[in-house]
Order: sequence, then C-alpha cells, then structure tokens
Amino acid sequence: MCGIAGFFATKPSADSVPILNRMADSIRHRGPDDFGVYSDPYCSLGHRRLSIVDLSTGRQPMSNETGQIRVVFNGEIYNHADLRPELEAAGHRYQSRSDTETILHAYEQFGPDCVTRFRGMFAFAIWDRQARALFLARDRLGIKPLYYFFDGTVFVFASEIKALLMHPRISPRLEESLLPEYLSFGYISEERTLFAGIRKLMPGHTMRISVDDFTPRITSYWQLPANVAGESRTDAEWTQATRSNLEESVRLRLMSDVPLGVFLSGGLDSSAIAAIMQGMVSEPVKTFSVGYSEAQYSELSYARAVAKLLGTDHREIVVSKSDFFARLPSLVWHEDEPITWPSSVSLHFVSELAAQRVKVVLTGEGSDELFGGYGRYRYQLLNQRWLKIYQLLPNAARRMIRENIESSSLLSGSLRRKLNHTVLGRTDNIESLYLENFYGAFSQKELAGLFHLSGDPFASYLAAWNAAPSLPPLERMLYADKRTYLIELLMKQDQMSMSASIESRVPFLDHVFVEFASQIPARLKISKGNAKHILKESVSDLLPASIIHRKKMGFPTPLRQWLMEPDSAPLYDFLQDSDGLLAGYIERDRLAALLTRHRSGAEDATDRIWNLLNLQLWGDIFLRGNRERWSGGLLTPSRMPASV
Repeated sequence: MCGIAGFFATKPSADSVPILNRMADSIRHRGPDDFGVYSDPYCSLGHRRLSIVDLSTGRQPMSNETGQIRVVFNGEIYNHADLRPELEAAGHRYQSRSDTETILHAYEQFGPDCVTRFRGMFAFAIWDRQARALFLARDRLGIKPLYYFFDGTVFVFASEIKALLMHPRISPRLEESLLPEYLSFGYISEERTLFAGIRKLMPGHTMRISVDDFTPRITSYWQLPANVAGESRTDAEWTQATRSNLEESVRLRLMSDVPLGVFLSGGLDSSAIAAIMQGMVSEPVKTFSVGYSEAQYSELSYARAVAKLLGTDHREIVVSKSDFFARLPSLVWHEDEPITWPSSVSLHFVSELAAQRVKVVLTGEGSDELFGGYGRYRYQLLNQRWLKIYQLLPNAARRMIRENIESSSLLSGSLRRKLNHTVLGRTDNIESLYLENFYGAFSQKELAGLFHLSGDPFASYLAAWNAAPSLPPLERMLYADKRTYLIELLMKQDQMSMSASIESRVPFLDHVFVEFASQIPARLKISKGNAKHILKESVSDLLPASIIHRKKMGFPTPLRQWLMEPDSAPLYDFLQDSDGLLAGYIERDRLAALLTRHRSGAEDATDRIWNLLNLQLWGDIFLRGNRERWSGGLLTPSRMPASV
C-alpha cells in the first residue's frame, strides 16, 4: 500500500521536483516508510511507500533493466510469483522479489494488456521514455483510487485529490452540477468529483497519453459480470464452491512480509474471514474492533464472542461523541470529499488501533453486494410483488392513499415512516419505489423546495441500472450497486484505513470470486427472506448459528441521539453560517425549519443533516482553505465562524 503522484506535460518545467515533493508530502500518511521521485523533461513521478512486500529492495519509482520504463504503484499483485517464471523464461531479469517489478516486466512483455493478467488491487502509472507515453491503470473493482486532472496543457494524477491540489495549475472549485446527486446519495458514483475538473479513473479501466497524442485515451479492460447461468450444479456443490473460492481468496491476501490482522465486527462477513484466516496461520490472528459506549449501537459483545471462539489476539476501542466530532474535520480532509457514512469515522479509529500492531488488515467489505445482504434488497423484492396486486387499483385511488399517508394526523410518525417504505406511500417508478425509498437522504421534492439547484440526482445510478435491463430483479440491484454504491464504499475503506497508514484487503472483492459469485443462482443468495443464504451455509461449520444468523447491524453510529443533545448546538449554528458553502444554494428559512423539526423530535432528519454538515465542512476546508480552523474539532465553540 502506497501513495502515487505525478504529472506529464509537453513543455519542460524548471520546478518539477519541488512541485512533486509537495504533492507526495500531502499524502505522506499513505506511505510513511519511504519516498522516491523521478523527473525528466516530460514526466515526473513521485511515490510514498508503506513497506509490506520485499522490504529492502522494493523502492519506487522502479525502472526496468534499461531505465527506459519506470513505474509508481499502489496496491498488491497477489499472483506476481505465479507470473514470474513465464516472464523470466521470456528473458526478463529480476532484481528484487517485489510485485512492482512484475508489473514492469509484464508491461514490457504484454504492453497495456498486462493488466488482464494481474490478480489484485492496484493503481499504477508507467512512464515509457522511449515512446514518450504515460500509461495508467486501476484494478477491476476500484479497490485502489486514482484521480487525475487534464486541461490540455498538463496532465496530473495522484492517489488522493489533495495531492492534485498541490500542483500550481489546479485550484479547488465546486462542481455544482453534482450537488443534487450528493444531497440525495451522499456520494458521487460517476467519474467526476465535487472538484471541478478532477476526475477518477473508473474501475477496470486504463488510460494512455503521449507527447505525440496529448489527449487521455481511456479503455475498459474488464466488465463487471452480469448474472449469467453458470454450469449446472446442485445446491450443495454451489455451497462447497463458495467456500473453496473464498478460502483461495483469503489465502492470496496473506501475502506479506509484515504482520496482518482482521477488522472484526462480529457479523457474518468479518467473522468468516477471521475464521478462515485462523485456519491458515500458526499464530493467533490479531483482530480489532470498534464500538460505542451506547450499548444499542455497539457490536463489541459480538466481536468478543467470535474472538473468544476462534482464539484470536483481540483488541478493541470505544469511541465517544467528543472523539467522533473532534476527529471529523481531519477525516473530511483525508477523504477529500464529504464523508458519506458516519461509520467512516469508526473505521478510522479502529485503523489507528490496528496500526499499533500490524500494517495489513483483511476486511469483510463487498459481501453484501455479492450475496444480497442489505435489507433494501429484500424489501424491494417484497414491494415489487405487492405492486403487481396494488396496481389493480386506479391511479387516482393510489394517489389518494399516498396523500392521506403523508398528511393524516391520525397516524403516528413511526407508522407513517413505515408505510412510506411500502407501495402504499410510493409511486411505482424506480426513482420513488427504490432510490428515494432506500438511498435518498433528500427526496426530489425536498431538493426542489429547499435548494437552488437543477439536475437529475439519479442519473448516474440509472445509467448503471439501465445497462442491465434483462437481469432478474435481485441481480439487477446487485449489478447496479457494484457499479455505483460499491465505488464509494471502497473509497471509504481505502482513505480511512490509509489515514492511519494501514493497508486493507478485501477478499470478497477478488475479481475471480466476484465473477464466480455472479453465476450463483439468485435463489441461493436470498432464500425465503434469508439474506446471504449460500454464504451462511458455506461457513456453517466454522461459526455458531448465533453469529451466522444474528440480525445485521451495519456498523451503526449513535448519530441521531448525539444530534438531539444540547451540546450539539454548534453544529446547527455552523449549518446556518451565512458565509458557508450552503448559504449560496439553500433556502435558509426552510433549513432552519428542518433543523427545528429534527431537534424537537417531530421529524428524523439525521441523514439529511449529516449530508449537509459534511458538505458545509468540506467546503470550508477545501474551497475556503480553512482547515486550521477545525484543529480543535467540530464541537469547539471558539472555532465556530461568527457570522451566523
């Protein structure tokens, strides 16, 4: 795990190395162990190293035997040792044991097609001095980040956006057109970012730009598999294949010359990874957990039970409200864009805990998107079944029912919320029945009434949804989530673990395992309302039923409770700051009314307040350059802006 940065131009620059140094220094947390640079008249490459494999000879930027080709690389190629004999037989001579050198020789041998041979997580840039061309690549699922900027004069790339902002040609500006998507989803799933002009190379893509053709040329080398009927197997055979493929994926991710651990929540996914890993190593696996003093939001008791069962070397940390809001500003800076989920803060704290003892952790990320683990999948399938009957009523009757649910004083707030998640409170299009229902913080109606914005908040998701019209309902939801929701989820996993200089590995998102899982029949993913049925069956001999079948908590945070407490008043003042980013886009009276309804308990606006709070904080840190204002944390009154 490392950080990479660099830039490429057709005209030489006299201050390339100082610029590169600033870029690399801004992401020092990604690689505190070593630093390297390369610069010539056209291309400059920088690298921050977190030493994990081949500690003594894996320095970067690394060159081939002739010095004509150089690479900076972030990630791991788990099958690099398997590729090495073929490359050596072709005449390539290794100087190290590192997977970085395998990338170099594979590129020499196979050109851009080399990426199809790699099994791992990666983002890398290769400078071919003879061809005067820069080649960049990102892994198939997007586990490792890669951002870039191009204005026709200079091309700049880096592992994190903050490094791009160190280049003198780039200034932080808001991409206003993406605000509707952010306010609805809390994240941006397409290639653009909230920074105007800064984009991400999408998962499974490569890019080439040269002196002779100074335009980025982007190519897709892997397509996310849609569900296609696999070979004919019995249920028992599918279950056994799930177990054996998962074991292989975990085994590959034990490649390391430094200690490894596991983030353990006590849920099915992380517990399965820990159990499989414990069976492959001789020492007790080091496990790490995070929770809250508010017991109803903490999974620590489950994690302790699993750790005791497996005999792991277990550590845990408890996060308080003051810890949470004290750290939030620095984590918005680490994440580059507003933080989507409160659980990102928890992930940072458990990463800090793990960093005291290991450099690498395995996590259970990605299982829900493969096996239908989120509750929204089951609820949507139920809604679709009921909709077939409900549509027999005339449109006018259904509209009257919706309006009565929304306005009736006879219904409690709790009952109204529940009915609004069913077909009774929704129109029958995907935007209402699924996206606003289970994803959206702000509905389209709220966006129109509260903000001065235009644009379709659902365009990116619908592009993914419409790309697979023939899939069965469950598989279509899983496919769209892997192309949208998962991109943000992996960014969170990377940025929050790297904020503590920890490499996180995700066995469920090995691309071979993803391709296998796409062939599993949908009936084995959700069976009689039981989510992730086949995964549960595949590890039933490793974990007790109390863990396998316990209710999913989903890394909860006591945010709603905290926002109701009196000492949270500075947060509401900050949201209404007349000099803040929000002030230029929001109806201030309506915002004040929303906050009042939430604080009085008349309405639960936790998700909407969280999105607004992060957007306001992100704007103050990046667009207004006020990062130092928040060094004392978000609840420190002396740090609050005065103009409210």
